[in-house]
Amino acid sequence: MFSRRTVVSGALALLLPFGLAACGSSGTDGSTSASASPAAAGSSPAQTPAASPAAALTVTDPWVKAADKGMTSAFATLVNNTDTQLTVVSASSPAAARVELHEVVEKDGEMAMQQKEGGFVIPARGSHTLQPGGDHLMLMDLTGQVRPGDEVAFTLTLSDGSTVEFTAVAKDFAGGDEKYHGDESHGDRSDGDKGHGDETEADKH
Repeated sequence: MFSRRTVVSGALALLLPFGLAACGSSGTDGSTSASASPAAAGSSPAQTPAASPAAALTVTDPWVKAADKGMTSAFATLVNNTDTQLTVVSASSPAAARVELHEVVEKDGEMAMQQKEGGFVIPARGSHTLQPGGDHLMLMDLTGQVRPGDEVAFTLTLSDGSTVEFTAVAKDFAGGDEKYHGDESHGDRSDGDKGHGDETEADKH
């Protein structure tokens, strides 16, 4: 004869697996629901890094004319990446005591260099080319030789006070034989000093 305790124990044993199954099912549903939210948050566009803004002014294809001493010139293309006009008002380089913004004009029947009044103006979304026979950066009183392959650092200052740094590689170039027409504060250059750093006949001996 079975006791009442035995019958109750048997009934509990039969019900236990169903209870565990129900708990397991409930736990699984809760876990899936909880993990879906972080996954959705992780895929949110807010998690995507923003692209770096382009510099207002970029300098492309910069190079400088190799020279032993005196003065030389640098060239490049200045690119304006903004919707407003930009103006380069000054420049500097550790390779020279000073750097001037120059243009080439015709004076007395010959091409001559002089300082560019108002600086280099780069139109909105446009460019301004610095090239032999045209606008260029003039390195005055070189601090040492500028040999082919040397890298020369420059800093441009814009009218708003911001600066742009770039490096130009030196190379041989035979052109650009304009005279320099400077004022008294800069000292007039003789014909022997023409050519953006060419040596005079006396310097060659």
